Amino acid sequence: MKYKLSKKAAGVSVAAAVAISSFGFASSNTVTEAKDKKSEPTNVIMMVKDGTSAGATTLARWYKGEDLAMDEILVGGMHTHSAESAITDSAPAGTAMATGHKANDKVLGLLPAVVNTPGVEPVDPEDALDPVANVLEGAELLGKSTGIISTSEIQHATPAAFSAHAPLRYDYDDIAEQQVYQDIEVVLGGGKASLAPGEGRNARKDGENLLEVIDENGYDFVETKEELLNSTSDKLWGSFAPSALAYDFDRQAAKDSEEPSLADMTAKGIETLSKDEDGFFMFVEGSKVDWAAHANDPIGIISDVLAFDEAVAEAVEFAKEDGNTMVIVVSDHGNSGITMGNVNTSGTYSSIPVSAYIDPLKKAELTVEGALSKLKEDRSNMEEVAALYGLDNLTANELEALKAAEDLGDLMADMLSERANLGFTTGGHTGEDVFLYAYGPSKPMGLVDNTDLAGEMAEHLGFDLVKVTDELFVNAKEAFEQKGFTTRIDDTDAENVVFVAEKDNIKIELPENKDLAYVTHNKKSYEKTLDGVTVFNGSEFFVSQIALNMSK
Repeated sequence: MKYKLSKKAAGVSVAAAVAISSFGFASSNTVTEAKDKKSEPTNVIMMVKDGTSAGATTLARWYKGEDLAMDEILVGGMHTHSAESAITDSAPAGTAMATGHKANDKVLGLLPAVVNTPGVEPVDPEDALDPVANVLEGAELLGKSTGIISTSEIQHATPAAFSAHAPLRYDYDDIAEQQVYQDIEVVLGGGKASLAPGEGRNARKDGENLLEVIDENGYDFVETKEELLNSTSDKLWGSFAPSALAYDFDRQAAKDSEEPSLADMTAKGIETLSKDEDGFFMFVEGSKVDWAAHANDPIGIISDVLAFDEAVAEAVEFAKEDGNTMVIVVSDHGNSGITMGNVNTSGTYSSIPVSAYIDPLKKAELTVEGALSKLKEDRSNMEEVAALYGLDNLTANELEALKAAEDLGDLMADMLSERANLGFTTGGHTGEDVFLYAYGPSKPMGLVDNTDLAGEMAEHLGFDLVKVTDELFVNAKEAFEQKGFTTRIDDTDAENVVFVAEKDNIKIELPENKDLAYVTHNKKSYEKTLDGVTVFNGSEFFVSQIALNMSK
């Protein structure tokens, strides 16, 4: 997609060229743009390829047979550790990049309660699990448009870290509610099941139909690629699957698929958000590289690294034409320890051609997930399904093993990896540094910590995250009681907890996860919209400063 904009890129930063050369990378991609930020909006596009190790990116490049879009903007590396481990979960990794603060395992947008990783500053026990503002919230407070895009459920850990606050990443009810009430202009991905009550595992338990709220808030709600591409709305909510979207190879192979690609969603997000004269912040995640890595599925990994790279190309193209957009591309952590080469190549690696690794992979038409979706219950078509995954010319023993396998997907992935001379060290995350890619004015460079990115983005957009936190997250009990109110937490309905403050003839009710306050004054009731959402961390409520103004 070409973006027709009047702004032009101009100037080459000598300092940037020197810095990147000293880090050991070529300087061919060191164009930065000197712009008048007072007259032109600043934008940030933050892109995360979840769970993508360097080995995964290398394998995808060899499979493609040419450079990736990411290669052009390689600028450094990034540490990924959490507050309590060298190997991080996606929730604290996302929190670090979104807020500038390390966090604990499975925790989103809250300060850590446990800090034991060397080099990470301790947190006052009184501040443990207090919410901290993310870059999206800072952009919203500044009047910019915002967006989150994901190939997983939009409520999944990393997009949630950029849009919500919760003590547990699996609290989809709370995360989805906060996302709806954050007034984000563009939301695209999976996760429709968490937007309304129903029978499924991720259906809402609090009884609220968020689909109705989305409609009331003026979104164009779309569910197919065609609807997405044809929309002209300034507020766009795309929900393309009950849970996650398909792997990109599987999406392309399905003739009846109505799902957009990640590049489609990225281009549409840019088109929509760039209408705002104040600028925008957009988060994009290629989610399922991580899932494929957990499954040790090289085809799934390649599929979604390449799909993510196409989305990066869209973002960089826009940034080059715009001249005032910072693009950051990074993995939140490694996963699987994938390598080209395994124990079978220990003595022969120097004479093995690239084709020995790639040709077996090229035979696959679908990922493990896609191939298994074609399997009959009695496994009578096992040979055909195996061939869809590139496992052709099966021996009798191999076919018998597949038919008898308890975990068929694991065995298929292992067999293909063996044929392609690939190695895996784990089915979990890994703790190595990851590559950092960036483009545009003020882009980060060199070896950075994941917490550094939030400050870089906030500075480019024009706000201070500490001040945003102070504005959005005041301890409700302390603040209202200082004003003479009596307070209580009404948890009569455990799925809809409410903070209540009362004094004389005023009653203020602040429901968790919403940007709303319900005020009764002299027996007259009204509703007030707040800046940001009210957060309940399981024991305390945090509200925006504007909520306190209602107590006057």
